[in-house]
Amino acid sequence: MTLAARLSAIDEQIADAARRSERDPGEITRIVVTKFHPAELVRELHQLGVTDVGENRQQELTAKREAVPDLDLRWHFIGQAQSNKAGAIRRASDFVHSVDRVRIADGLHRAGGDGSVLDVLVQVNLTDDAARGGTAAAEAERLAEHILGLDSLRLRGVMAVAPLDEEPAAAFARLRSVADGIRALAPDATWISAGMTGDFVEAIDAGATHLRIGSAITGPRPDRG
Repeated sequence: MTLAARLSAIDEQIADAARRSERDPGEITRIVVTKFHPAELVRELHQLGVTDVGENRQQELTAKREAVPDLDLRWHFIGQAQSNKAGAIRRASDFVHSVDRVRIADGLHRAGGDGSVLDVLVQVNLTDDAARGGTAAAEAERLAEHILGLDSLRLRGVMAVAPLDEEPAAAFARLRSVADGIRALAPDATWISAGMTGDFVEAIDAGATHLRIGSAITGPRPDRG
């Protein structure tokens, strides 16, 4: 199957899932994750109408953005953020989905001395494993309040990855509850970034506004070896 065919097939599935949930497919943003793929694939995706691209690693995000400066794209950083790379993440990103602690928020804020405003999301850990990325659900509102006090950041909503050992629908229902609490603090924080190749239908049912889909569109990741 070609890249165009895979992209079209996923978009049809997204639209079908949205309609079944009585939602407008137009309110859902499909982010194509191009992890380990070359910048040439980003150019091909752009030619097919893709406007939103996601990366997990700062170095790869920076390199790809610099490789295709002529393309009108929105770049999403969706990986685990490290505070010592906050400046580089900010420079390469239009949106950072993975703010999971005060230190990351503060680092991104300090890197914003040019007067720009960076859109960010609170990453929520939906597992019982504290070592996983994301803040605990019970702490999410506190982190959101901290971000709201940083004038170089704009809180857009929440992000999460569904646990592997749980039904996605139950996990995303918890995320929706957290999202509702944060929206009470910040009415404009309406984004719910949830859902990947294997669970985007359940994410849409739970109100996801942004889906992060990789290999189902891009094909198998290249051998890095």
